[in-house]
Amino acid sequence: MSDSTGRTVEGGERGADPTRSALIMIDMINTYDHEDAEFLVPSVEKILPVLTELLGRAREADVPVIYVNDNFGLWRSHQGELLEAALSQPNAHLIEPIRPDDQSLFVVKARHSAFFETPLSYLLSSLNVGHVALTGQVTEQCVLYSALDAHIRHLEVTVPKDAVASIHPHLADAALEMMERNMGARILSAKEIDFAPRTP
Repeated sequence: MSDSTGRTVEGGERGADPTRSALIMIDMINTYDHEDAEFLVPSVEKILPVLTELLGRAREADVPVIYVNDNFGLWRSHQGELLEAALSQPNAHLIEPIRPDDQSLFVVKARHSAFFETPLSYLLSSLNVGHVALTGQVTEQCVLYSALDAHIRHLEVTVPKDAVASIHPHLADAALEMMERNMGARILSAKEIDFAPRTP
């Protein structure tokens, strides 16, 4: 992997292992009672079986699974309350198959990027993770900005194109192209992701 100057960089910040991966689940704990939800829900329904299978493989391989989620402005809420609120809504069927288990890690965010003023970078470093697979929603918003922030932190990025949901498909296609061309992200199908250690 190289940065914007062409220098070869490996393994993320603080020399993390580029063969060690984490699966990042962005904003999947969701009440879907917001603007544009009517366009987002069908996309989430489409990716859900793929994402569920990918999540299962990550857990079987003991790959860290990190949920990075908006708090919907509820600053007194914690993970359990956010999950409970989402599961109480009509679209609970979108959350139940991919709900966090006892081994999952959880990071609350307030803005689009999973990294912006969150402990995610420090957490990945402490886990010696140098490669992230970004999944969830929304491709043309939070996934895109998270990919950029991962890239500038010298993390290797993979985005499974069938495990990210969008509101506007044409913008999602453009976002995936930007991630690949401008950020060096690998854009794959979920089945192509191998959680076994990779050669740097």
